[in-house]
Amino acid sequence: FYGAFQFDPHPPASFDDSHLPHSLENGLSPKGLPKVPMSNHIFPRNSEIKQLELCLPLRLLFVLYSDGQLVSCSISKKGLKQVDGIKAEKRLACGDAVCASVALEQEILAVGTRRGIVELYDLAESTVLIRTVSLYDWGYSMEDTGPVSCIAWTPDNSAFAVGWKLRGLTVWSVSGCRLMSTIRQIGLSSVSSPIAKPNHDCKYEPLMGGTSLMQWDEHGYRLYAIEERSSERILSFSFGKCCLSRGVSSTAFIRQVIYGEDRLLIVQSEEIDELKMLHLKLPVSYISQNWPVQHVAASQDGMYLAVAGLHGLILYDIRLKRWRVFGDVTQEQKIQCKGLLWLGKIVVVCNYIDSSNTYELLFYPRYHLDQSSLLCRKPLLAKPIVMDVYQDYILVTYRPFDVHIFHVKLFGELTPAGNPDLQLSAVRELSIMTAKSHPAAMRFIPDQLPREPISKNYISSSSDSLTGEPARCLILRSNGELSLLDLDDGRERNLTDSVELFWVTCGQSEDKTNLIEEVSWLDYGHRGMQVISR
Repeated sequence: FYGAFQFDPHPPASFDDSHLPHSLENGLSPKGLPKVPMSNHIFPRNSEIKQLELCLPLRLLFVLYSDGQLVSCSISKKGLKQVDGIKAEKRLACGDAVCASVALEQEILAVGTRRGIVELYDLAESTVLIRTVSLYDWGYSMEDTGPVSCIAWTPDNSAFAVGWKLRGLTVWSVSGCRLMSTIRQIGLSSVSSPIAKPNHDCKYEPLMGGTSLMQWDEHGYRLYAIEERSSERILSFSFGKCCLSRGVSSTAFIRQVIYGEDRLLIVQSEEIDELKMLHLKLPVSYISQNWPVQHVAASQDGMYLAVAGLHGLILYDIRLKRWRVFGDVTQEQKIQCKGLLWLGKIVVVCNYIDSSNTYELLFYPRYHLDQSSLLCRKPLLAKPIVMDVYQDYILVTYRPFDVHIFHVKLFGELTPAGNPDLQLSAVRELSIMTAKSHPAAMRFIPDQLPREPISKNYISSSSDSLTGEPARCLILRSNGELSLLDLDDGRERNLTDSVELFWVTCGQSEDKTNLIEEVSWLDYGHRGMQVISR
């Protein structure tokens, strides 16, 4: 216990540290509790503290009062251990807040209001309001849902759930895309209230009486909720995550992959323009020992999937509908996958070694998962925060922002009888000093230059030159900023902000298959989809 503190509603006109009572043991002063200075126009009168939200990396403390006022306070480097270092800075403009939740990775504060809307504030930019989300566009007003009752961010801060006092819950992405809602979709008209229309299906609607509490599980696959005035049961909602690890794409895929805690969902389009979803259950022998699914990567042609759980990994051939697993369970248990990539017909695993607290890259051919078939083992300097691959180049980025690019050479035929050997060589290293938030994803951008035809193994042979090395890459930062990095001089050019996802595509000449004619990237955020061509 470090002590207690209270806000001073009547601080002196000017003050310094000498005006604050000095703490003794447990932070208590001989004259009472340390008081946090706050001007009269900030301090809410006749109100009690309802909630505290701490954002330690940014040294911020948010104090929510019962009258709806939300106050931002600065804290010292030692956090709340020094109560006399807590200082009220400003009052947020919402005025009718009922709950608040901080996303540390995104540096966003979500504030629920009595009006039934959620306001999102950017903590990295002096707590400015960036957007609001509500069900108004879906025909529901505050009279239908009531005020916001609770907010819960996913563990990776990519989405947040909002519960209402009178009816239902909804899950939103950071950019404001509605991902899921328990409230029935009746119509897009916002003129009339849907609750006034008789609907026999409403009695089957979950959380019809409102949401009192919500909590995500450790991995973000399940959301647990309790209905208002009903503590007899807990509702559980299952979620899937999208596999977006293909990197640069030059062809259109008819399949997309969503993964849950114990299965894959393969979504593919049919000739009649309808979507077909295949539930692909993982082998019981693997998932029962390595639950849950943590990483999924699709090969460049979309016909092979690599899946990693708590330990090891397994491969799936979509054409043959066949799984490939480690024959030796001991080898499988030695792998703790922290990232997956496909390098042509080779799967690349970022492995964590528990005994030495180090990381390494493992290269396995897709035809055999065994130590005897391991093509290469590359020790890494630290834990990678992002990785990417394009043809025979691999990008690995460490904190705070150190970029390493490796070139891959394959000797011999990539077959069981070919005795292949793989070598990595570092071709570029950049250490970039920046005050921006750390990268959440990076993608190579191929240059529009001719290069030698790649080998049939999709990895260049020892005679290939390095003229095809990408010189630029796109960076998506954790706060949604999308920028273009020049790998030659380390310069970074801002492109846009509030981006949630992005893709890189390239088109090739019909008469010269090795010449890239056009490079484009697409991003998705609160503005919708944007397409940028080079």
